[in-house]
Amino acid sequence: MAQTKIGIIGGSGLYDIDGLENAAWLDVDSPFGTPSDQILTGTLDGVDMAFLPRHGRGHVHSPTSVPYRANIDALKRLGVTDVISVSACGSFREEMAPGDFVIVDQYIDRTFAREKSFFGPGCVAHVSVAHPTCTRLGAICAEAAERAGATVHRAGTYLAMEGPQFSTLAESRMYREVWGCDVIGMTGMPEAKLAREAELCYASVAMITDFDSWHPDHGEVDVTQIITTLLGNAEIGKGMVRTLPAQLSGPRAECPMGCDHALEHALITAPEARDPAVLARLDAVAGRVLTGAAR
Repeated sequence: MAQTKIGIIGGSGLYDIDGLENAAWLDVDSPFGTPSDQILTGTLDGVDMAFLPRHGRGHVHSPTSVPYRANIDALKRLGVTDVISVSACGSFREEMAPGDFVIVDQYIDRTFAREKSFFGPGCVAHVSVAHPTCTRLGAICAEAAERAGATVHRAGTYLAMEGPQFSTLAESRMYREVWGCDVIGMTGMPEAKLAREAELCYASVAMITDFDSWHPDHGEVDVTQIITTLLGNAEIGKGMVRTLPAQLSGPRAECPMGCDHALEHALITAPEARDPAVLARLDAVAGRVLTGAAR
């Protein structure tokens, strides 16, 4: 039975993990390009962990330029089993206020300038993302965030926009009133889809910094306000991360949602028609099914 290895993808405001033992920044090569940064590895309370700053240290990547495929592939190569995404977001709900955390369970993907799949010509695959996050891992994150002092909303629909500009007022109203979204951000997709393709359990913790532009009492998004709230959220986020090993330690059972077997029946291209060069790039992401590994 495999051991849990936790991967944290830190968004704006979360750039490291406090208390890691034997901490080291590692270069990880990926056939899908260079990851956002080196990956910080170590152990926390006896559990192996890996931390990747999504935008790179110093925030050098925009939401569009983040190398999402390389990031997920690199974490998979390091043996990560459970990925927790931490990111800033805006809120469309009065009751989801700045400073609150939302455990995302659904997405509407409005991004358009990003590579969204590891698969394509030479090896085609279709995975289900009807339920794009892992409910088991999400529940663990919710409990950890509450222990760290956060007000947590245990479900929410995330509108993934391309950015880097914030929404127009008309867009904000449409996402809220017509589409029924709860929060909005720029990095949730295609990250969640790629994690599913890589057979990784994935949970998204969205830290609210603002009310986007729909709220009549708050007006347009103010970056100064965002940064102030972000700093407070980041401290609680670090507290959340510190409590995760206690809940995820020990031998790892199969995911009850099937996240770790998402490719079981997903590959469509006949074995004899698969491109060897494409298969070589998929050695980490899809190695379990490409080598005929048993369940």
